[in-house]
Amino acid sequence: MTLPLVAIPSHDFTSFLGVPVCTDLDALDAEIAILGILYGVPYGTKDIVTASSAAPPAIRAQSNRWGDTMEHYDFDLGGTLLDGRAVRIVDCGDVPGDPLDIPGNVARATAAVQAILARRALPIVLGGDDAIPIPVFRAYKDHGPIFMVQIDAHIDWRHDIDGVTEGYSSTMRRASEMPWIGGIVQIGMRSLGSARSPEVRDALAYGATLITARDVQAQGAEVALRQIPDGGSYFITIDGDALDPSVMPGVNAPTPGGLSLHQVTDIVRGVVRKGRVVGCNIVELAPDRDLNGISALTACSIIRNLIGEMVRSGYW
Repeated sequence: MTLPLVAIPSHDFTSFLGVPVCTDLDALDAEIAILGILYGVPYGTKDIVTASSAAPPAIRAQSNRWGDTMEHYDFDLGGTLLDGRAVRIVDCGDVPGDPLDIPGNVARATAAVQAILARRALPIVLGGDDAIPIPVFRAYKDHGPIFMVQIDAHIDWRHDIDGVTEGYSSTMRRASEMPWIGGIVQIGMRSLGSARSPEVRDALAYGATLITARDVQAQGAEVALRQIPDGGSYFITIDGDALDPSVMPGVNAPTPGGLSLHQVTDIVRGVVRKGRVVGCNIVELAPDRDLNGISALTACSIIRNLIGEMVRSGYW
């Protein structure tokens, strides 16, 4: 079965914020491209389609609460989303998946992001579980060096689980092996995850900076921003479980004591001001565990703050 790089997933598809749709990536003409990637590398057959596979349509649906308000005043941004500027946003739909071809799914994900980058658009990727960022990071091979900013409750530094090396617990270890990734800061760690003491030692030996949720709560976003070099190119990868369940309940691993929405948006907006963000992904939302769509709405708020700050920082 030959699948296209991207496609509209259903007849009742609604684009993010109601923006125009573009599934011909060779003709893409925009500054920002929204892309859904639903399928990563599973740990077993039960993980081929996960709770997070339903996240991109859920995020798009919640975004359309604001779809006709692009010219309304946003108090988070101090003005309208695009600040009166001619910034073009398009939704490229989703990378289609084949349950019988996991390597093909991963290759299409990388190729779709590469195609967006080739058109000089900035990808904002909606996942999918935390295996999704690995093929996304690979697309930046010719765009480094890139400094990686991970916002997550977990460090994701396992080499493998049951022989699977590209699952959602190995994301940052795989990133550390990519020569075009020039450094890593990991923000929001708390409680337990898949990491054992050797994984923590490996992360520190690589040179990753680990900043706990408690650090941010005690010292503010600046404790993280001080660890990020100025004047670089940055990719921001966000796992929904970094946020506290009070604002992001619909995730695969909810844990009390997480970051607030404002703490995350302060970090994101601070990174934007430091240099140039070249991409972002949000993963690990689980809509069937959400409450009144609040997790998807929180994800939309983060994306709006990212876009609004990039516009105000003169990216375009």
